[in-house]
Amino acid sequence: MTTLTDPPKESFRLSMLIYDTRYRSATIQVVALIGFLLLIGWLISNTAANLANLGKPIDFGFLGEPAGYDINQRLIEYNSQSSHWRAAIVGLLNTLVVAVLGCITATVLGVIIGVLRLSNNWIVSRIMTVYVEMFRNVPVLLWIVFVMAILIETLPAPRAFRGDDATASMVFSESVAVTNRGVYIPEPLFSRGLGDIPVFGNSFEISLDLIAILIVLGAGIWGSTVVRKRADRIQAATGDRPTTWYLRLGLVLVPLAILLFALGFHLGYPALKGFNFQGGTHLRNSLIALWLALSLYTAAFIAEIVRAGIMAISKGQTEAAGALGLRPNRIMSLVVLPQALRVIIPPLISNYLNLTKNSSLAIAVGYMDITGTLMGITLNQTGRELETVLMGMLVYLAISLSISAVMNWYNNRVKLVER
Repeated sequence: MTTLTDPPKESFRLSMLIYDTRYRSATIQVVALIGFLLLIGWLISNTAANLANLGKPIDFGFLGEPAGYDINQRLIEYNSQSSHWRAAIVGLLNTLVVAVLGCITATVLGVIIGVLRLSNNWIVSRIMTVYVEMFRNVPVLLWIVFVMAILIETLPAPRAFRGDDATASMVFSESVAVTNRGVYIPEPLFSRGLGDIPVFGNSFEISLDLIAILIVLGAGIWGSTVVRKRADRIQAATGDRPTTWYLRLGLVLVPLAILLFALGFHLGYPALKGFNFQGGTHLRNSLIALWLALSLYTAAFIAEIVRAGIMAISKGQTEAAGALGLRPNRIMSLVVLPQALRVIIPPLISNYLNLTKNSSLAIAVGYMDITGTLMGITLNQTGRELETVLMGMLVYLAISLSISAVMNWYNNRVKLVER
Protein backbone atom coordinates (compact mmCIF):
# COMPACT_ATOMS: atom_id res chain seq x y z
CA MET A 1 0.00 0.00 0.00
CA THR A 2 1.43 3.38 -1.08
CA THR A 3 1.19 6.37 1.26
CA LEU A 4 1.18 9.88 -0.25
CA THR A 5 2.73 12.65 1.85
CA ASP A 6 3.09 16.38 1.20
CA PRO A 7 6.53 17.44 0.01
CA PRO A 8 8.58 19.26 2.65
CA LYS A 9 8.08 23.01 2.64
CA GLU A 10 10.99 25.02 1.29
CA SER A 11 12.66 27.23 3.87
CA PHE A 12 12.70 30.99 3.25
CA ARG A 13 15.86 32.55 1.87
CA LEU A 14 16.68 36.21 1.22
CA SER A 15 17.32 35.48 -2.45
CA MET A 16 13.65 34.56 -2.78
CA LEU A 17 12.76 38.27 -2.39
CA ILE A 18 14.22 38.79 -5.86
CA TYR A 19 13.96 35.50 -7.70
CA ASP A 20 10.68 34.13 -6.30
CA THR A 21 7.60 35.55 -8.03
CA ARG A 22 5.63 35.24 -4.81
CA TYR A 23 7.75 37.93 -3.14
CA ARG A 24 9.26 39.90 -6.01
CA SER A 25 6.38 42.37 -6.50
CA ALA A 26 6.25 43.17 -2.79
CA THR A 27 10.03 43.69 -2.74
CA ILE A 28 9.88 46.13 -5.65
CA GLN A 29 7.06 48.09 -4.00
CA VAL A 30 8.91 48.35 -0.69
CA VAL A 31 12.09 49.52 -2.41
CA ALA A 32 10.15 52.10 -4.44
CA LEU A 33 8.41 53.36 -1.29
CA ILE A 34 11.71 53.71 0.57
CA GLY A 35 13.21 55.57 -2.39
CA PHE A 36 10.21 57.92 -2.57
CA LEU A 37 10.39 58.65 1.17
CA LEU A 38 14.12 59.33 0.93
CA LEU A 39 13.49 61.75 -1.93
CA ILE A 40 10.80 63.59 0.04
CA GLY A 41 13.07 63.71 3.08
CA TRP A 42 15.92 65.12 1.00
CA LEU A 43 13.66 67.79 -0.49
CA ILE A 44 12.40 68.83 2.95
CA SER A 45 15.90 68.87 4.45
CA ASN A 46 17.33 70.82 1.50
CA THR A 47 14.49 73.36 1.62
CA ALA A 48 14.86 73.85 5.38
CA ALA A 49 18.64 74.33 5.03
CA ASN A 50 18.25 76.88 2.23
CA LEU A 51 15.66 78.84 4.18
CA ALA A 52 17.91 78.82 7.25
CA ASN A 53 20.80 80.19 5.17
CA LEU A 54 18.51 82.99 3.99
CA GLY A 55 17.62 83.84 7.59
CA LYS A 56 14.07 82.46 7.29
CA PRO A 57 14.04 79.12 9.11
CA ILE A 58 10.75 77.22 9.16
CA ASP A 59 8.88 78.56 12.16
CA PHE A 60 5.17 78.64 12.98
CA GLY A 61 5.54 81.03 15.88
CA PHE A 62 3.95 83.81 13.82
CA LEU A 63 0.56 82.16 14.35
CA GLY A 64 0.51 83.48 17.92
CA GLU A 65 1.18 87.09 16.92
CA PRO A 66 -1.64 89.68 16.57
CA ALA A 67 -3.16 89.60 13.11
CA GLY A 68 -3.77 93.34 12.85
CA TYR A 69 -6.59 93.13 10.29
CA ASP A 70 -10.36 92.78 10.37
CA ILE A 71 -12.55 90.05 8.85
CA ASN A 72 -16.00 91.24 7.84
CA GLN A 73 -17.82 87.86 7.72
CA ARG A 74 -17.18 85.55 10.67
CA LEU A 75 -18.87 82.83 12.70
CA ILE A 76 -16.84 83.28 15.90
CA GLU A 77 -15.64 86.31 17.82
CA TYR A 78 -12.67 88.03 16.21
CA ASN A 79 -10.98 91.43 16.20
CA SER A 80 -7.81 92.93 14.79
CA GLN A 81 -5.87 92.05 17.96
CA SER A 82 -6.65 88.36 17.66
CA SER A 83 -3.86 86.03 16.60
CA HIS A 84 -3.08 84.89 13.07
CA TRP A 85 -4.11 81.41 14.22
CA ARG A 86 -7.59 82.63 15.10
CA ALA A 87 -7.80 84.51 11.81
CA ALA A 88 -6.96 81.26 10.03
CA ILE A 89 -9.71 79.48 11.99
CA VAL A 90 -12.22 82.17 10.96
CA GLY A 91 -11.15 81.77 7.33
CA LEU A 92 -11.45 78.00 7.56
CA LEU A 93 -14.98 78.24 8.95
CA ASN A 94 -15.91 80.66 6.16
CA THR A 95 -14.56 78.16 3.61
CA LEU A 96 -16.58 75.34 5.16
CA VAL A 97 -19.76 77.45 5.15
CA VAL A 98 -19.45 78.12 1.42
CA ALA A 99 -18.53 74.50 0.66
CA VAL A 100 -21.47 73.02 2.60
CA LEU A 101 -24.06 75.51 1.33
CA GLY A 102 -22.75 75.25 -2.22
CA CYS A 103 -22.76 71.45 -2.30
CA ILE A 104 -26.32 71.26 -0.96
CA THR A 105 -27.70 73.93 -3.29
CA ALA A 106 -25.85 72.63 -6.35
CA THR A 107 -27.10 69.10 -5.71
CA VAL A 108 -30.75 70.15 -5.41
CA LEU A 109 -30.57 72.36 -8.51
CA GLY A 110 -28.54 69.82 -10.47
CA VAL A 111 -30.99 66.97 -9.83
CA ILE A 112 -33.99 69.11 -10.79
CA ILE A 113 -32.33 70.47 -13.94
CA GLY A 114 -31.01 67.05 -14.94
CA VAL A 115 -34.49 65.52 -14.69
CA LEU A 116 -36.09 68.43 -16.53
CA ARG A 117 -33.59 68.09 -19.37
CA LEU A 118 -35.22 64.75 -20.13
CA SER A 119 -38.73 66.22 -20.04
CA ASN A 120 -41.07 65.49 -22.93
CA ASN A 121 -41.96 69.18 -22.91
CA TRP A 122 -39.81 70.71 -25.68
CA ILE A 123 -39.69 74.20 -24.16
CA VAL A 124 -38.71 72.99 -20.69
CA SER A 125 -35.97 70.69 -21.96
CA ARG A 126 -34.52 73.42 -24.23
CA ILE A 127 -34.52 75.99 -21.43
CA MET A 128 -32.60 73.59 -19.23
CA THR A 129 -30.18 72.90 -22.09
CA VAL A 130 -29.52 76.64 -22.47
CA TYR A 131 -28.90 76.90 -18.72
CA VAL A 132 -26.40 74.05 -18.73
CA GLU A 133 -24.48 75.28 -21.77
CA MET A 134 -24.47 78.87 -20.56
CA PHE A 135 -23.12 78.21 -17.09
CA ARG A 136 -20.59 75.47 -17.74
CA ASN A 137 -18.95 77.28 -20.69
CA VAL A 138 -18.24 80.53 -18.84
CA PRO A 139 -15.42 80.64 -16.21
CA VAL A 140 -16.75 80.51 -12.68
CA LEU A 141 -14.76 83.61 -11.71
CA LEU A 142 -16.79 85.68 -14.16
CA TRP A 143 -20.03 84.34 -12.70
CA ILE A 144 -18.86 85.27 -9.19
CA VAL A 145 -18.07 88.85 -10.22
CA PHE A 146 -21.28 89.07 -12.28
CA VAL A 147 -23.53 87.97 -9.41
CA MET A 148 -21.72 90.36 -7.06
CA ALA A 149 -22.32 93.24 -9.45
CA ILE A 150 -26.02 92.39 -9.72
CA LEU A 151 -26.42 92.34 -5.94
CA ILE A 152 -24.68 95.69 -5.50
CA GLU A 153 -26.35 97.53 -8.38
CA THR A 154 -29.93 96.26 -8.24
CA LEU A 155 -30.77 95.89 -4.56
CA PRO A 156 -31.90 98.92 -2.49
CA ALA A 157 -29.62 100.71 -0.04
CA PRO A 158 -30.50 100.63 3.70
CA ARG A 159 -31.66 104.27 3.54
CA ALA A 160 -34.44 103.17 1.17
CA PHE A 161 -36.09 101.43 4.16
CA ARG A 162 -36.24 104.62 6.27
CA GLY A 163 -39.21 106.90 6.90
CA ASP A 164 -42.73 107.19 5.63
CA ASP A 165 -41.54 107.67 2.06
CA ALA A 166 -39.52 104.44 2.04
CA THR A 167 -39.14 102.84 -1.36
CA ALA A 168 -38.24 99.39 0.02
CA SER A 169 -39.61 97.21 2.78
CA MET A 170 -38.58 94.15 4.73
CA VAL A 171 -40.03 90.76 3.78
CA PHE A 172 -41.32 87.72 5.65
CA SER A 173 -43.33 89.67 8.23
CA GLU A 174 -40.73 92.41 8.56
CA SER A 175 -38.02 89.94 9.60
CA VAL A 176 -35.66 89.92 6.60
CA ALA A 177 -34.03 92.93 4.92
CA VAL A 178 -32.52 92.49 1.46
CA THR A 179 -30.12 95.37 0.72
CA ASN A 180 -27.13 96.14 -1.47
CA ARG A 181 -24.95 95.65 1.60
CA GLY A 182 -26.20 92.14 2.19
CA VAL A 183 -29.15 90.26 3.62
CA TYR A 184 -30.15 90.66 7.27
CA ILE A 185 -31.98 87.67 8.73
CA PRO A 186 -33.19 86.81 12.26
CA GLU A 187 -30.52 85.58 14.65
CA PRO A 188 -31.10 82.52 16.91
CA LEU A 189 -30.64 83.45 20.56
CA PHE A 190 -30.90 81.54 23.84
CA SER A 191 -31.95 83.23 27.07
CA ARG A 192 -30.93 80.19 29.15
CA GLY A 193 -27.93 79.06 27.12
CA LEU A 194 -25.34 76.57 28.34
CA GLY A 195 -22.37 78.72 27.36
CA ASP A 196 -19.29 77.91 25.30
CA ILE A 197 -16.38 75.53 25.69
CA PRO A 198 -12.85 76.59 24.60
CA VAL A 199 -11.05 74.41 22.07
CA PHE A 200 -7.36 74.27 21.10
CA GLY A 201 -6.13 76.53 23.86
CA ASN A 202 -8.88 79.14 23.62
CA SER A 203 -8.31 79.50 19.87
CA PHE A 204 -12.07 79.40 19.45
CA GLU A 205 -15.15 78.28 21.32
CA ILE A 206 -17.81 75.74 20.54
CA SER A 207 -21.34 76.48 21.71
CA LEU A 208 -22.66 73.91 24.16
CA ASP A 209 -26.15 74.83 22.95
CA LEU A 210 -25.18 73.75 19.43
CA ILE A 211 -23.67 70.51 20.73
CA ALA A 212 -26.85 69.72 22.68
CA ILE A 213 -29.02 70.44 19.64
CA LEU A 214 -26.89 68.21 17.41
CA ILE A 215 -26.97 65.37 19.95
CA VAL A 216 -30.76 65.53 20.34
CA LEU A 217 -31.24 65.86 16.58
CA GLY A 218 -28.90 62.93 15.90
CA ALA A 219 -30.71 60.77 18.47
CA GLY A 220 -34.05 61.65 16.89
CA ILE A 221 -32.81 60.74 13.42
CA TRP A 222 -31.44 57.45 14.77
CA GLY A 223 -34.80 56.67 16.39
CA SER A 224 -36.56 57.50 13.13
CA THR A 225 -34.24 55.10 11.30
CA VAL A 226 -35.03 52.33 13.78
CA VAL A 227 -38.78 52.83 13.21
CA ARG A 228 -38.28 52.76 9.43
CA LYS A 229 -36.30 49.52 9.57
CA ARG A 230 -39.01 47.95 11.74
CA ALA A 231 -41.62 48.98 9.17
CA ASP A 232 -39.45 47.41 6.44
CA ARG A 233 -39.35 44.11 8.35
CA ILE A 234 -43.11 44.12 8.85
CA GLN A 235 -43.68 44.85 5.17
CA ALA A 236 -41.31 42.06 4.14
CA ALA A 237 -43.08 39.60 6.43
CA THR A 238 -46.73 40.52 5.86
CA GLY A 239 -46.82 42.61 2.70
CA ASP A 240 -48.45 45.52 4.53
CA ARG A 241 -46.44 48.57 5.56
CA PRO A 242 -47.57 50.31 8.75
CA THR A 243 -48.01 54.09 8.75
CA THR A 244 -45.02 55.50 10.60
CA TRP A 245 -44.44 59.01 9.22
CA TYR A 246 -46.06 60.74 12.19
CA LEU A 247 -44.02 58.68 14.67
CA ARG A 248 -40.77 59.29 12.79
CA LEU A 249 -41.48 63.01 12.52
CA GLY A 250 -42.35 63.19 16.21
CA LEU A 251 -39.12 61.45 17.24
CA VAL A 252 -37.14 64.13 15.45
CA LEU A 253 -39.16 67.28 16.20
CA VAL A 254 -40.63 66.76 19.69
CA PRO A 255 -37.34 66.27 21.62
CA LEU A 256 -35.80 69.14 19.63
CA ALA A 257 -38.72 71.43 20.48
CA ILE A 258 -38.47 70.53 24.18
CA LEU A 259 -34.73 71.28 24.19
CA LEU A 260 -35.20 74.63 22.45
CA PHE A 261 -37.89 75.58 24.96
CA ALA A 262 -35.61 74.62 27.84
CA LEU A 263 -32.79 76.73 26.41
CA GLY A 264 -35.08 79.75 25.98
CA PHE A 265 -34.80 79.88 22.22
CA HIS A 266 -35.95 83.09 20.54
CA LEU A 267 -35.09 85.16 17.47
CA GLY A 268 -33.32 88.50 17.35
CA TYR A 269 -34.69 90.53 14.46
CA PRO A 270 -32.72 93.12 12.47
CA ALA A 271 -33.83 96.76 12.78
CA LEU A 272 -32.80 99.90 10.92
CA LYS A 273 -30.80 102.13 13.26
CA GLY A 274 -28.95 105.11 11.87
CA PHE A 275 -27.47 104.42 8.46
CA ASN A 276 -27.61 100.62 8.61
CA PHE A 277 -29.45 97.65 10.05
CA GLN A 278 -28.49 96.44 13.50
CA GLY A 279 -29.12 93.07 15.10
CA GLY A 280 -29.86 89.77 13.41
CA THR A 281 -27.39 87.89 11.24
CA HIS A 282 -25.73 89.78 8.40
CA LEU A 283 -25.07 87.73 5.25
CA ARG A 284 -22.78 89.93 3.20
CA ASN A 285 -23.05 90.20 -0.56
CA SER A 286 -19.63 88.58 -0.95
CA LEU A 287 -20.88 85.40 0.75
CA ILE A 288 -24.15 85.37 -1.19
CA ALA A 289 -22.45 86.05 -4.54
CA LEU A 290 -19.88 83.30 -3.99
CA TRP A 291 -22.52 80.85 -2.78
CA LEU A 292 -24.92 81.48 -5.66
CA ALA A 293 -22.26 81.57 -8.38
CA LEU A 294 -20.58 78.33 -7.26
CA SER A 295 -23.95 76.62 -6.83
CA LEU A 296 -25.31 77.64 -10.23
CA TYR A 297 -22.03 76.82 -11.97
CA THR A 298 -21.62 73.39 -10.35
CA ALA A 299 -25.32 72.58 -10.79
CA ALA A 300 -24.80 72.65 -14.57
CA PHE A 301 -22.24 69.86 -14.33
CA ILE A 302 -24.31 67.88 -11.83
CA ALA A 303 -27.32 68.16 -14.16
CA GLU A 304 -25.36 66.44 -16.92
CA ILE A 305 -24.25 63.73 -14.49
CA VAL A 306 -27.85 63.16 -13.38
CA ARG A 307 -29.08 63.07 -16.98
CA ALA A 308 -26.41 60.52 -17.93
CA GLY A 309 -27.23 58.41 -14.88
CA ILE A 310 -30.94 58.36 -15.70
CA MET A 311 -30.28 57.47 -19.33
CA ALA A 312 -28.07 54.58 -18.16
CA ILE A 313 -31.13 52.87 -16.65
CA SER A 314 -32.89 50.49 -18.99
CA LYS A 315 -36.23 51.69 -20.36
CA GLY A 316 -37.63 48.34 -19.35
CA GLN A 317 -37.50 49.51 -15.72
CA THR A 318 -39.73 52.49 -16.54
CA GLU A 319 -42.10 50.39 -18.63
CA ALA A 320 -42.42 47.76 -15.92
CA ALA A 321 -43.16 50.39 -13.29
CA GLY A 322 -45.73 51.99 -15.58
CA ALA A 323 -47.36 48.63 -16.13
CA LEU A 324 -47.82 48.39 -12.36
CA GLY A 325 -49.78 51.63 -12.40
CA LEU A 326 -47.15 54.02 -11.00
CA ARG A 327 -47.35 57.63 -12.09
CA PRO A 328 -44.36 59.18 -13.96
CA ASN A 329 -43.18 61.24 -10.98
CA ARG A 330 -43.32 58.17 -8.69
CA ILE A 331 -41.47 56.11 -11.28
CA MET A 332 -38.68 58.69 -11.33
CA SER A 333 -38.39 58.98 -7.55
CA LEU A 334 -38.90 55.31 -6.61
CA VAL A 335 -37.49 53.35 -9.54
CA VAL A 336 -35.16 55.34 -11.77
CA LEU A 337 -33.26 57.69 -9.45
CA PRO A 338 -32.38 55.07 -6.79
CA GLN A 339 -30.77 52.92 -9.50
CA ALA A 340 -29.16 55.93 -11.21
CA LEU A 341 -27.41 56.91 -7.96
CA ARG A 342 -24.90 54.12 -8.52
CA VAL A 343 -23.83 55.85 -11.72
CA ILE A 344 -24.20 59.41 -10.45
CA ILE A 345 -22.27 59.35 -7.17
CA PRO A 346 -18.67 58.70 -8.37
CA PRO A 347 -18.50 61.74 -10.71
CA LEU A 348 -20.57 63.73 -8.20
CA ILE A 349 -17.69 63.44 -5.73
CA SER A 350 -15.36 65.17 -8.18
CA ASN A 351 -17.78 68.08 -8.57
CA TYR A 352 -18.05 68.51 -4.80
CA LEU A 353 -14.25 68.66 -4.63
CA ASN A 354 -14.12 71.17 -7.48
CA LEU A 355 -16.70 73.39 -5.78
CA THR A 356 -14.72 73.34 -2.55
CA LYS A 357 -11.48 74.25 -4.30
CA ASN A 358 -13.18 76.89 -6.45
CA SER A 359 -14.23 78.64 -3.24
CA SER A 360 -10.64 79.92 -3.10
CA LEU A 361 -11.77 82.49 -5.73
CA ALA A 362 -13.61 84.26 -2.89
CA ILE A 363 -10.88 86.88 -2.70
CA ALA A 364 -12.23 88.33 -5.98
CA VAL A 365 -15.31 89.66 -4.15
CA GLY A 366 -13.71 90.30 -0.76
CA TYR A 367 -14.96 87.22 1.04
CA MET A 368 -12.33 86.24 3.59
CA ASP A 369 -11.93 82.48 3.42
CA ILE A 370 -8.81 80.47 4.27
CA THR A 371 -7.14 81.71 1.08
CA GLY A 372 -7.82 85.35 1.87
CA THR A 373 -6.78 85.15 5.53
CA LEU A 374 -3.99 82.60 5.96
CA MET A 375 -2.61 82.56 2.42
CA GLY A 376 -3.45 86.20 1.74
CA ILE A 377 -3.08 88.88 4.38
CA THR A 378 -1.21 86.71 6.90
CA LEU A 379 1.30 85.69 4.23
CA ASN A 380 1.89 89.30 3.17
CA GLN A 381 2.27 90.57 6.72
CA THR A 382 4.58 87.86 8.03
CA GLY A 383 6.49 86.90 4.89
CA ARG A 384 6.07 83.23 5.79
CA GLU A 385 5.27 81.96 2.30
CA LEU A 386 6.20 78.31 2.82
CA GLU A 387 4.44 77.89 6.14
CA THR A 388 1.19 79.61 5.15
CA VAL A 389 0.91 77.96 1.74
CA LEU A 390 1.74 74.55 3.22
CA MET A 391 -0.94 74.96 5.89
CA GLY A 392 -3.45 76.07 3.26
CA MET A 393 -2.67 73.07 1.09
CA LEU A 394 -3.11 70.73 4.06
CA VAL A 395 -6.46 72.35 4.88
CA TYR A 396 -7.84 71.86 1.37
CA LEU A 397 -6.41 68.33 1.30
CA ALA A 398 -8.13 67.47 4.58
CA ILE A 399 -11.47 68.92 3.41
CA SER A 400 -11.29 67.09 0.09
CA LEU A 401 -10.38 63.77 1.68
CA SER A 402 -13.22 64.15 4.18
CA ILE A 403 -15.73 64.77 1.38
CA SER A 404 -14.39 61.80 -0.56
CA ALA A 405 -14.59 59.54 2.50
CA VAL A 406 -18.22 60.46 3.22
CA MET A 407 -19.33 60.12 -0.40
CA ASN A 408 -17.45 56.83 -0.89
CA TRP A 409 -19.12 55.48 2.25
CA TYR A 410 -22.51 56.45 0.83
CA ASN A 411 -21.58 54.97 -2.54
CA ASN A 412 -20.84 51.64 -0.87
CA ARG A 413 -24.23 51.82 0.82
CA VAL A 414 -26.17 52.15 -2.42
CA LYS A 415 -24.12 49.94 -4.73
CA LEU A 416 -25.47 46.64 -5.99
CA VAL A 417 -24.76 43.65 -3.76
CA GLU A 418 -24.18 40.38 -5.59
CA ARG A 419 -25.78 37.30 -4.09
